[in-house]
Amino acid sequence: MRRSKKKKHSEQAADVADAAESGAAAEPSDATAAPAPVDGAPTGPESSGSTAEQGLEPEEQQALRARLLRLQADFDNYRKRTLREREELRVHANEEIMLELLPVLDHLDLGLAAAKTHETDETFVNGLQMVADQLLDALKKFGLTPLDAEGEAFDPTRHEAISYLPTEDVAEGIVVSQTRRGYMLGKKLLRAVPVVVSSGPSAGADTAEPAVNGEPDRS
Repeated sequence: MRRSKKKKHSEQAADVADAAESGAAAEPSDATAAPAPVDGAPTGPESSGSTAEQGLEPEEQQALRARLLRLQADFDNYRKRTLREREELRVHANEEIMLELLPVLDHLDLGLAAAKTHETDETFVNGLQMVADQLLDALKKFGLTPLDAEGEAFDPTRHEAISYLPTEDVAEGIVVSQTRRGYMLGKKLLRAVPVVVSSGPSAGADTAEPAVNGEPDRS
């Protein structure tokens, strides 16, 4: 009886050992398991990026960013200054050409006025007017604008008073006539309009009063 019990216990122990060995074989080995990440090591897509700031102290990174911002601002100022200087050079070059051509416009205006006064052939007058208009239109494309002042209030920023004329028909301070046109180049006054300004009703004087420094002589 005792021998049968011992044999039964030995068989049960063998079965337990066989079960343990089969369970160990079913689990994955340590060689195939994924390695554990190292503490502090970057993972994911961020670990693949590499910039010039890596390895720098925070103070050095801040100084580098500030320097880059200054360089960008300096370049932007340089670009704006270059464009401004280029525009000023273009305007200055146009100004010299316009000043050379203004006498041509003046002579065309005088020729037209004389032709109309002497009742010259209408075909000739029309042809001369076409030439004058064509030249003025070409110059307008480069910023030239003619100024006329007859009938307007005297404006010292655009008009040049060459004399004052007492008149009953025109109020004081109104331009009675002009000797030639004035011109603007862009926003700059290229040439003021020489004008005769009304001094209002006269006090017994019927002739024009000579101008002294842009003001009538009332002595």
